[in-house]
Amino acid sequence: MDALLVDDSSTSRMRLREMLSAEPGVTVDAHANPVTALVEAQMRAFDLVLVDYHMPEMTGVAFIEQIRRIPHYAQVPVVMITSDVCDAARLAALEAGATDFLAKRTTGVELRARLRNFVRLAGAVRRLAEQAALLDGAAEAAMRHMHEREEEIIFRLSLAVEYRDNDTGDHTWRVARYSELMAEALGLAPEDCRRLYLAAPLHDVGKVAVPDGILLKPGKLDPEEFALIQTHAEIGRRILGDSESELIRLAAEIAGAHHEKWDGSGYPGGLAGEAIPLAARIVAVADVFDALTTQRPYKKALSFADALDLIRADSGRHFDPACVAAFERCWPDVVAAGRGGAGRRAGRAAATEPWARVPMLLREISAEGPEPVDAAA
Repeated sequence: MDALLVDDSSTSRMRLREMLSAEPGVTVDAHANPVTALVEAQMRAFDLVLVDYHMPEMTGVAFIEQIRRIPHYAQVPVVMITSDVCDAARLAALEAGATDFLAKRTTGVELRARLRNFVRLAGAVRRLAEQAALLDGAAEAAMRHMHEREEEIIFRLSLAVEYRDNDTGDHTWRVARYSELMAEALGLAPEDCRRLYLAAPLHDVGKVAVPDGILLKPGKLDPEEFALIQTHAEIGRRILGDSESELIRLAAEIAGAHHEKWDGSGYPGGLAGEAIPLAARIVAVADVFDALTTQRPYKKALSFADALDLIRADSGRHFDPACVAAFERCWPDVVAAGRGGAGRRAGRAAATEPWARVPMLLREISAEGPEPVDAAA
C-alpha cells in the first residue's frame, strides 16, 4: 500500500512517516511542498493521503479540492491533519472531500491506533475497487460473448436461407462486405458500418417462405410466380420485426426495403428516394451487383466490369446515386472481396469475426448441370 503524506512541518512529517512505515506493507512518500505532492499524485496511484491544514503555498483544503479532481482519488481516503479543530475548519475540509481528521496533538497509543485504522480503511477501499474492476471486466466479457453469439446466429441463419438459393455459400458474406465498404465510403461511423455488415446477411430471410420450384426455376417467372417471390421482402420484415435487438431491428429494416427503388417503382411499399432507409439503399446495390456477377440456375454470371456498368446505368432510377458513387469509390476493395470469396472471409479478425465460426455449405451439383462460369472474368 502506498501512502502520500503532505506536511510542511519537518517534525510532524518525520513522526507520521515513521509510524505509517511501521505498518506492514505500507510505503510512505512524504512531501513538504503541496504543489510537488499534487504532481506526484497525478503520476502515482496512492491508496491513502494525509495532508496538513496549514501550509504556506496551498492550504490543505485547496489541496484536497484539487486531488479529488483526479479520477483515481474519488474514493481514496484523504485525512486532514490539523491543530485547528473549530467547526468552520472541519466543515470546509469536509466540503472539499476530507474523509476524516487527525489532530496534531494526538500522540502515543491513540495516534498509532488512528493511523492503523486509516491504513485498514485504505486497504478496504482498495480491495473494493479491485473487486469492482474485476466485476466490470467480467460483465464486459459476458456482454462481448453475448454479442458474438448474436452475430454468429445471424450468419448461420442467413447461410441456411442462402443454401436454398445459391451454390457457393458466399453470397451473404459478399453482400455484407460490399455493404460495409459502401457504408465506409459514405462516411458512416465505424459502429454503424459494423452493424450494417452484420445485419445485411439477413436481407433475404423471407425466402424461406418461397417454394423451391419458384426460387430455383431456370426460366423466366410468370406474373403469379413473380408476385409470390416478391412477398419475401414483407415476410422477412415480419420475421425480424419487433425485436429487442438493435441489430435484428436493422436487419428487419433492410429485409423489408432492399427491393424498393429510388424512383418509387420497387416493392413492397413503393417507397422512393430518402424515404427508403439508407441501410436498405446500400444493400440494394450490393445485392444486385452480387446477383449480376454470380451464376444462378436461370442465368450466367456477368463480368465485374459489365455489372458495374449496369449499376451505373440504374443510378437515379433503381439505386440511390450517392450509394452508387460510394460503390465506385471503393471499387478496388469490392473487386478484392468479390474475387476472394470464402478464403477472404477467413482472414478477417478470426477472434471476433462471425464468419470464422460459420461453416461453408456446398450444394451437390449434378454432373449433367451447366459448367460453372468464372464470375471474376
